[in-house]
Amino acid sequence: MSALLDTAAALPVGAAPSPAGPATQADLDRPGPPEIPLPKHLQVLRFNIRQTEFVFKWRRELGDTFRFNGMVAGRPVITCHPDHVRSLFTAKPELVPTLVSESPLRPIVGPASVLTANGPRHLRQRRLLLPPFHGEAIERYTQMIADVCDREIAQWPIGEPFAVAPRMQSVTLDVIMAGIFGIEGDVPAGTPEHRFRRAIEHLTTMSTTPVAQLGELLNVGKAEPVGFLKQGVRLLDAVTYPIIKARRKLDDLETRTDILSMIMCARTEDGDLLSDEELRDELLTLVLAGFETTANSLSWTLERLVRTPDAYEQLRAAVREGDDAAGHIERALQEGMRARPVIPMIGRRPNVAWRLGDFAVPAGTPITMSILLLHHREDLYPDPFAFRPDRWVGRKPGTYEWIPFGGGTRRCLGAALAMAEQRAVLDAVMRRLDLAADRPEAEHAQHRNVTMIPARGARMIVRSRS
Repeated sequence: MSALLDTAAALPVGAAPSPAGPATQADLDRPGPPEIPLPKHLQVLRFNIRQTEFVFKWRRELGDTFRFNGMVAGRPVITCHPDHVRSLFTAKPELVPTLVSESPLRPIVGPASVLTANGPRHLRQRRLLLPPFHGEAIERYTQMIADVCDREIAQWPIGEPFAVAPRMQSVTLDVIMAGIFGIEGDVPAGTPEHRFRRAIEHLTTMSTTPVAQLGELLNVGKAEPVGFLKQGVRLLDAVTYPIIKARRKLDDLETRTDILSMIMCARTEDGDLLSDEELRDELLTLVLAGFETTANSLSWTLERLVRTPDAYEQLRAAVREGDDAAGHIERALQEGMRARPVIPMIGRRPNVAWRLGDFAVPAGTPITMSILLLHHREDLYPDPFAFRPDRWVGRKPGTYEWIPFGGGTRRCLGAALAMAEQRAVLDAVMRRLDLAADRPEAEHAQHRNVTMIPARGARMIVRSRS
């Protein structure tokens, strides 16, 4: 894949308001969004292999809103206008079910997951899971995150290229294991948690293979896993249920502060506890959605920094000299997540007709919001393809303009924890290491499942340690 994000021409300016929301029959009587003039098989191939080029090309040729023919049933619409995003994020949840319930994640994390559930079940699961990810809970993790990071970066080689992404995954998986299971440091060998971690690491590595990527396509819209994914789900079940069984036997379950214990003790409004199946789905969701996305977000930010010398030197100097270090770190992370959103696209399937500016689509049409395109609108972000953390000086991320964590009632539950991790890691790396790119050209994006990751693992060099 070419480094399109660094070489593409700016997208057209178009700051005019664009009405969006439930549509009338008069709206539907007008022509619908323009369609990509390619056969379905070519669209599927190009979208899944070169999604970045695909969405930028057709946005330039067809505008903010267009329709494509892919694996998701119903010929989805792609949009990137903030007003359209606002309409979907602020709509009543029952009107706009998530498309994650039809993604390849559905057969993995199951129907009870807060990620895939819709309607009352989703709101119920969200209320149960929210407490461990806010306020004092995040503060408890802060020192642990710093300790994990210090142990990891002390092992990075000096003077030879290496991939940062796997190292970041090690950090964030340590944090997840500590936060969810209450196990800090090395997970004891032979325990259910150790087998669980090994399985997660194995499947994460396997997910980049061509066989796994083909399996993702075969599992779009499936309720149960098929093909290669079926074996992976069996492995996950074999290591997840023993943890739940063992944890239920603990005498101090109600006094523990790890996330798994807290959600095992949480009760619904009706006084019910989560079943083993529900716990399995939530546990896998928290781990799979919580560690790799954060790791790759950090990796992308570091990849952008080492290829933008002015931004890198400014951040490093601020961290080491105490010149608004926290502000510089925050702006670098915001810009990293703007320029390289790990989740490049999210979607809804409204069960009523929906208006998107000059167009309207019938009820049941999947509407996908391209975070990648939204974050590269020139009317929102001048010089959008440049990595410029200083663009955030005196500016807060817009609720419908900067959406790496999604939004509305489906905004990522772990956003606060993810940001705490990224702040701690970026601070430690800037304070202790001198980094350089292993080669001058930008790292390409590889699209895997619902994520966009550095194709070479964000390779760089540690020149020296401070």
